[in-house]
Amino acid sequence: MNVRELIANEYKRNGIIILISVFSILLSFLKIKIGLFDFAWVGILLCGIPIIKDAIIGLVFNHDIKADVLVSIGIISSIIIGEVFAAGVISVIMAIGGFLEDYIVNKTESSMKELYDLNPIDTRIILNYNKTNEEEVFTDIDAVKVGDILKVLPGETIPVDGVVIKGSTTIDESPLTGESIPQDKKINSEIFSGTINTFGTFYMKALKEGKNSSIQNLIRLIEESKPENAEIVRQVDKWATWIVVIAFIMALSTWFVTGQVIRAVTVLVVFCPCGLVLATPTAIVAANGNLSKFGILVRNGETIEVLSKIKNIAFDKTGTLTYGKPKVVDILPHGNIRKDELISICASLEKNSEHPIAKSIIETFKKDYDMNYLKTDNFQMILSQGISGRLLDEDLNLKLNNNSNDNKNEIFIGKKDFISKFVNIPKEVVHSRYTSKASSIIYISTENKFLGAIVLLDILRSDSKSVINKLKELNVNSIMLTGDNYKTAEDIASQVDILNFKSNCMPTDKINVISDYQKSGKKIAVIGDGINDGPALKKADVGIAMGGIGSDITVNASDITLVNDDIKYIPHLFEISRKTLNKININIAISLTINFAAMFLAILGIIDPVIGALIHNIGSIIVVLNSSLLLNYGIDKENTKNQTFNINKNYSKFRLQ
Repeated sequence: MNVRELIANEYKRNGIIILISVFSILLSFLKIKIGLFDFAWVGILLCGIPIIKDAIIGLVFNHDIKADVLVSIGIISSIIIGEVFAAGVISVIMAIGGFLEDYIVNKTESSMKELYDLNPIDTRIILNYNKTNEEEVFTDIDAVKVGDILKVLPGETIPVDGVVIKGSTTIDESPLTGESIPQDKKINSEIFSGTINTFGTFYMKALKEGKNSSIQNLIRLIEESKPENAEIVRQVDKWATWIVVIAFIMALSTWFVTGQVIRAVTVLVVFCPCGLVLATPTAIVAANGNLSKFGILVRNGETIEVLSKIKNIAFDKTGTLTYGKPKVVDILPHGNIRKDELISICASLEKNSEHPIAKSIIETFKKDYDMNYLKTDNFQMILSQGISGRLLDEDLNLKLNNNSNDNKNEIFIGKKDFISKFVNIPKEVVHSRYTSKASSIIYISTENKFLGAIVLLDILRSDSKSVINKLKELNVNSIMLTGDNYKTAEDIASQVDILNFKSNCMPTDKINVISDYQKSGKKIAVIGDGINDGPALKKADVGIAMGGIGSDITVNASDITLVNDDIKYIPHLFEISRKTLNKININIAISLTINFAAMFLAILGIIDPVIGALIHNIGSIIVVLNSSLLLNYGIDKENTKNQTFNINKNYSKFRLQ
């Protein structure tokens, strides 16, 4: 990046200014000077002057008396009594806070690109469909009208909402619904824009125009959804107006009554709001330092304040309460075949498939079985049904054919309806505990012999139930919002003791649930991992994203990120937020008490500006020490040692770029 680009980039330019200012403060601290010039003036000029300017503009034009005014008084008062280093430190600290807030806004806006990438620019429209003069043309997505016939190829994103009218396929709906297992589609099946066609070519009829499609609605929800009443006025701002008024009135009154300017200056010095300004940020910084050791990144102090008052949290299911992908939970051989033989046959054919279920079977085979793939050929994929292929292993073929001489067996793997075309599936093979859980069951057979089944489930995270129970102890009510069907949602909810859940949720359904809570005056947090959770995360009073597996749009729409996808520290997050708010209130009380006590001592002439400066610095130290107690709250050093290592491995994803 050249100098011109650096100057044009506001965020990088401000970052350079802050770095220079921090370096200048360090030089001042080390008593390094050029003649009589104190390097702290660099920090004051680069960071302090903009703060003072904004305070004046806000005060004059917007009648806004808040933290900037308090900080400006602190900077100016410190300069008046010769505390240039203190003025520089205040300037730089506040500039860093403003820089981070600006960065977050910019980052959230830029993350919208991921959603736009899901929205196709053009599509294939079939003119004169099913007629002798049928024609296929490319056109802009905005030209699609309700009733148009479209053609979609494997690997393409569905352009608009519609219904399948010819062909069959399997659709990855996870970007929209969070459903972990791709959904099979056939004629009359409904499909949604933004989802991905994984296998077959099919024809569809558009039911919505591009501008009204599901992916466009999702983009609008991300752009427009804002938490209602989410802005929390910080404790320090509640006192800002009164402190400013009292400080000036008392200083002028002291000067008028005593005729001693030194007393008036002392009043301003002791009322310098250093402790008050530090009350909130030091507690927030300590809380963030604590949470980072647990793999939790919080965007700003306001988030912690809001979270401390929340009594409801909505969990996404897939990838949040569960691991987010199907896993083999049981292998059920039938007849004279063994478990290892059954999964060996299945994995040897499934290695040719890109289906998520195939990948899970292969992963289990590689991990749990010290075996090589069997020789196969003639692999075929039967869309929405399963796969087939020939097994070339002579020994296993003899076993499958009861020692007959046929050295080739056609193997079929797939859904129950598909396998039932070749053999009768014994009822006792798959236990009712699996069929009642909406699991994915893959059946395997030859042309005339049933071989067995493999059961896959999206497994519950090991900590999910304990997290829900700990939240109950903290008086936090948990609900579950999922795009999965009712049967699956009910099973997971019962396992983790969640009584309130909603299934078949589209992004708009999640938004509506959150809105209902907020309209009734209840604040709510949401935790999720997929793009489909983005609108809910932004709409919620606090959005919590699963950072390791979560998409960038999810992370950037959220207020809090779990770097290691570990939900077990969610209760600690709620605890530390409440402790932090308590610390802030104590800090404010300490600061105000010291300020008012010192002010009366200054009015009476008992202390001078130098002692006054010492007193308010002591007050600041007390505030910082009180806040620092949050750093090690709830930390078990043995358990967090490995956690910190894992955070360092994943943290690069969240560094400023």
